[in-house]
Amino acid sequence: EQEIPGLTDDQRPRRLGPKRASHIRKLFALEKKDDVRKFVVRREVKKTTKAPKIQRLITPNMLQRKRYYKSIIRKRMVLGQKAKEDYHKRLVEYRQEQKEARAAEVAKKKKGKS
Repeated sequence: EQEIPGLTDDQRPRRLGPKRASHIRKLFALEKKDDVRKFVVRREVKKTTKAPKIQRLITPNMLQRKRYYKSIIRKRMVLGQKAKEDYHKRLVEYRQEQKEARAAEVAKKKKGKS
């Protein structure tokens, strides 16, 4: 395996840096509390610089959304439990009514026989 001159003999840096937040942290040996946005690899394009949109970035907005979704789930659970309790109460009442109606019918039949 011989190196091809001008193609494989020189080392060129990678054109783009990492896009995912955890990969940026790994590359720069950052801690969780460090701001990843300050360490994004930027590249020069004409007169401006370009940077990738960081994926899996934990922002206050994201945390707020997560809290909101969890609260919705909790509210649904509470409503479901309340509906279940109400249903069971009504079921007990209904069974009692049925029992009384049946007892009245049986008493009516007995009264009619004698």
